[in-house]
Amino acid sequence: MLAVVLCWAYSPIGIHIGLQSYSPGHLALLRFLVASLFMGVVALVRGIGLPRLRDAPWLMVLGLFAIVIHHVALNTGQRWVSPGASSVLAQSTPIFSTFIAAIWLKESVSAWRWCWVGTGLTRALVVIWGDKGLGTFRPQGLLILLAALSWSVYFALQKHYSSRYSPLTIVCYTIWAGTLLLGVYAPGLATQVSAAPVRVNLAVLVLGVFPSALAYLLWAYVLAHTEVSRSVCVMYLVPPVAMLMAAVLLGSHVSGGVLFGMAIVLGSVFAMRRAA
Repeated sequence: MLAVVLCWAYSPIGIHIGLQSYSPGHLALLRFLVASLFMGVVALVRGIGLPRLRDAPWLMVLGLFAIVIHHVALNTGQRWVSPGASSVLAQSTPIFSTFIAAIWLKESVSAWRWCWVGTGLTRALVVIWGDKGLGTFRPQGLLILLAALSWSVYFALQKHYSSRYSPLTIVCYTIWAGTLLLGVYAPGLATQVSAAPVRVNLAVLVLGVFPSALAYLLWAYVLAHTEVSRSVCVMYLVPPVAMLMAAVLLGSHVSGGVLFGMAIVLGSVFAMRRAA
């Protein structure tokens, strides 16, 4: 879980840099071309089995929600908000995941956890206000909530198939399916790659290896061993870690309001982890 948090905390920073030279669709495609190659090497070394023919459509659905909808919406929304605010909105996933886990997966969710899920949502307004001020927030940034919802659907579907396939197998086919669907953005990608500075392309390369391939693999392992509604609680740690990374890598200023929002996030995580 700690490794996943560190990988995903870099994501809004890498996206911020990548959007300097790439459109949202092209950035998503290039990122997952890198991830697909990385997972291809891993699959050759470790070996994976072929999916059942009847599961092939569902693996495409996993790729649609986990890769296409999530990352195109996330990239588009982040054009209108800072990396810090993006990390906060993106981590609304625990709210949607808890609802899906309770209704669809029939997991037992305690009143204590429901309470702190709701409390965790308040950090969105607190951190956005402390980051850039509510007056500068653009409604287009709410596309990041769509990204969070699509990820929640992916988590639930992945949990459903975790008993049939190994984490490595699920992640490989999810990433490859999503990359295939992102192929609609292929026209013009080569031109943008050749025109982008080395610094930007390096940031996208890191995006493809760590927050994408490696983090997805680690997260599949987590979901195979824990309940969805419990494991997603750790994602509340991503925003404060992302803001600290942004301060170091981008020189972003961390205000008192942002620090207060971090306190709410951390308090929510520790309180929710007490719910057994």
